[in-house]
Amino acid sequence: MTAVALSHDHAAARRRRTALRSRVAPIVLMLVPALAVFTIFVILPMGEAGFYSLFKWNGYGSPEDFVGLKNFGLLLQNRTFWSALTNTGLIIAVSLAIQLPLALAMALLLAEKLRGRVAFRMVFFLPYILAEVATGLIWKFLYDGQYGAVALIWGWFGAQAPFVLADRGWAMAAVLLLVVWKYFGFHMMLYIAGLQNIPHEIIDAARIDGASRWQIVRRIKIPMLFPTIRLSVFFSVVGALQLFDMVMALTRGGPSNATHSLVTYLFSFGIMRMEVGFGSAVGVVLFLICVTFSIVYRRTLMRGD
Repeated sequence: MTAVALSHDHAAARRRRTALRSRVAPIVLMLVPALAVFTIFVILPMGEAGFYSLFKWNGYGSPEDFVGLKNFGLLLQNRTFWSALTNTGLIIAVSLAIQLPLALAMALLLAEKLRGRVAFRMVFFLPYILAEVATGLIWKFLYDGQYGAVALIWGWFGAQAPFVLADRGWAMAAVLLLVVWKYFGFHMMLYIAGLQNIPHEIIDAARIDGASRWQIVRRIKIPMLFPTIRLSVFFSVVGALQLFDMVMALTRGGPSNATHSLVTYLFSFGIMRMEVGFGSAVGVVLFLICVTFSIVYRRTLMRGD
């Protein structure tokens, strides 16, 4: 009996090992290519950026002029860097205070069974489909004080149109308006998808109990939409930190460096000026900001999502 029991135990152990190998093999097969791509395109470039940031280097040959943390010191003393950081914070603030609430309001409206709601969804989502560079160039023409829509509107009142993108006081406002217009539809569609996942039985029960439309929105829809809202906020902040294409196409950071984002600042003061070591320092700072925000946000507000 003992021999038979041992035989059964060995057979069971072999079956468990076989089942484990059958589960582990696909996981390894999927993970290895993903880890390789992540290492090649994320880990190694960031490691190189951290290494180059310690040198004064123009990108040619091997970096030899070791300067330690001097590039970071120069960065923190640069007024344009703080202006770019402020602009990025302003983009985040406008996105959270204006763009997302507006997108949520439109999603609540277009999630209802209204005539033409599909057409309205498409119209609001179309700007997001446009390429960022194309969007920037189109709006650059619209803002033109001589030939664009701004010139046309001011001409109706017989006034001289301003050159918005050449005015330090208006250029950043023009960028903010473009950001809201471009990404508003994306967040709206996120919210609509979240609203469609809310069980209709809950809403029907609330209506039977006499809840008004506003009470249903405030007490049921918005609370059940919190996971989607948190995801939308995350996308909005990370997208603002990475904003580059539209600003370059629209203003190239001008006038007088008034509309730089962190990434356009990196490109203009690092790549274009052949200060690769200094640009790498900017990249390291931007990477640390993104990683810190992502970790803190996910561990605090998105832990249960």
